[in-house]
Amino acid sequence: MEAKSRPLLIVLSGPAGAGKTTVAEELCRRMGIERSISATTRQPRPGEADGRDYFFISEEEFAQRVARGEFLEHATVHGHRYGTPRGPVEEALREGESRLLVIDVQGAMQVKKAFPEALLIFLDAPDDALEERMAKRGSETRDEREARRQKAQRERSYKEHYDFYVVNDNLQDTVARIRHFITDRTKPGERRQSLNG
Repeated sequence: MEAKSRPLLIVLSGPAGAGKTTVAEELCRRMGIERSISATTRQPRPGEADGRDYFFISEEEFAQRVARGEFLEHATVHGHRYGTPRGPVEEALREGESRLLVIDVQGAMQVKKAFPEALLIFLDAPDDALEERMAKRGSETRDEREARRQKAQRERSYKEHYDFYVVNDNLQDTVARIRHFITDRTKPGERRQSLNG
């Protein structure tokens, strides 16, 4: 597979409603990359399965894993804790396999510090699309959506810390552009550029 020839830790972040899950699924399908499964203390949403979408664990277990240093990164988002198990990611990279992390900007900054060679991609959505996409979820109250809107603005302030920035206004174009920059990795110091336009 394309990405397995040169293992890479790929980080995908962006505000709620940007389409991270859909883009990640397409990248994994087309490139043969596996997505790292995060652990979280929140309850499963309809249709989510433990061990497939997330590892759903208690606050107590999460805290114990943090204390043992078992997370590559971890963050609190909307009152719930999320973290990337360190072992599976490091083992995959040692075996020459790339991994895709779909994580919050807080976690992405931790990964960037620990793995400077990681490829960080910030996925955004057109302003008018965020509200529509969040409303379609149907799993959040109006107050929760407003909190996510405010968080989206804070998250956008981090986009300059990412290697690539893309506005997801068309799924197929977005996936093609990100795929190109994963496979055609440029030299260090020249990787930061916009994929938009």
